[in-house]
Amino acid sequence: MLPAKFIWKPLVQKIVTGQWNRFHMRPIVPAFPDNLKRVGLYLHVPFCKNLCSFCPYNRIEYDDTLFGQYERAIHEEIELYRSSLNQSEFVSLYIGGGTPTVNLSGLLRILEHLKSAFSLSCDICIELHPSNMDAECLQSLKDLGITMLSVGVESTSDHILKNIGRNHDGKTAVDSLRRAVRIGFDSVNADLMFALPGQTIQDWENDLRTVVSEGVDQVSTYPLFSFPYSDLGQAQRIRQIKRPDSRAVRSMLGLTQSYANQSGFKRCAVWSWLKPAKKKFSSITRHHYIGFGPSAASMTGTNFYVNTFDVREYAASLPKKRPIALSMPIDRRLEMAYWLYWRVYELKILDNDFQDLFGKAFTLDSVFSNVLKPFKLAGMIGKKNGGYYVTESGAYWIHRLQNEYSLNYINRLWGSCRRKAWPSEVFL
Repeated sequence: MLPAKFIWKPLVQKIVTGQWNRFHMRPIVPAFPDNLKRVGLYLHVPFCKNLCSFCPYNRIEYDDTLFGQYERAIHEEIELYRSSLNQSEFVSLYIGGGTPTVNLSGLLRILEHLKSAFSLSCDICIELHPSNMDAECLQSLKDLGITMLSVGVESTSDHILKNIGRNHDGKTAVDSLRRAVRIGFDSVNADLMFALPGQTIQDWENDLRTVVSEGVDQVSTYPLFSFPYSDLGQAQRIRQIKRPDSRAVRSMLGLTQSYANQSGFKRCAVWSWLKPAKKKFSSITRHHYIGFGPSAASMTGTNFYVNTFDVREYAASLPKKRPIALSMPIDRRLEMAYWLYWRVYELKILDNDFQDLFGKAFTLDSVFSNVLKPFKLAGMIGKKNGGYYVTESGAYWIHRLQNEYSLNYINRLWGSCRRKAWPSEVFL
């Protein structure tokens, strides 16, 4: 007999997306996007001085020569998109990695080019590593227009940081937060990881207290997932995604919710808490976006595509062709499902936002009533103020359901793209 998930997973996918079949990505380069109105930009900097074994993202050990090839290619990729996006309104620029500031002068040149090419006046958000964000670096970023930043603290306990292979200690992490808060960005987020090897509930409480006491505006928390293609997954010789113990996850999330409430923070996403009246830092909630750099993805509403992960192949392909490794077409219903997925993650699903994007002829209930009603009956979502919201009790379980899809999609796509620069196809 087939396991239950082989029955309910395709059924839920069909109900939400309208498709039974697995999504199929192929090496086809779609047309340039030329009708995007509100769009985000993403820049991927894949270089790190120290490669953390748990990190699932595309990264490579820093090398001066290779960074030079990367930088030259980034400038050429930006120019390829300049004319097709000249009528777009840009809602944000997000910079991730890797360690974006591993070569600060190169990053600043790329940011200057992005700002001038697209006349950016939006928020610019960046991920930072505690060991690569001294006062001079932070001031340079602020002077160039960076408005929000996220610091990869992960933990403030030395023994936990050692267990996960980070190349900084707790004092370095705390000092980096202190500098960022003092310089005065619109929002400073602290990233913390939980359910880590050797981590106790007391360790977790100490991490929360420490970062909140430094005056951060937001705290984002993540459990440790091991992917088969990651360095950690390879070392563990796992063949399927390894999830952390669910009891540890729930107890640490419960403590986080309780402490956040006491400290005046409000939940703004499944894993994140924010001070009232502060800007929310988020990497994944732009509906349409264009990505630059190796492994950067783009979502245009009609297509989803991802660049080659290989830095050398990425650089060699430009400027003659766009460095797109795989793509898939997106129909209207699938685009709506994509929108719904991330709105659930943000805990608010508003009819006005849905209709602004897809037209007044569509409402949440007319498109997704068969999805929303069961969750409402189960108490996982509620309805108010022209839309739906995810309840406290529902947040954990709905995200568990989301993970059944997203983690497997990531594993198949990123795993294939890490093995081959130009995969022949991938089924998600």
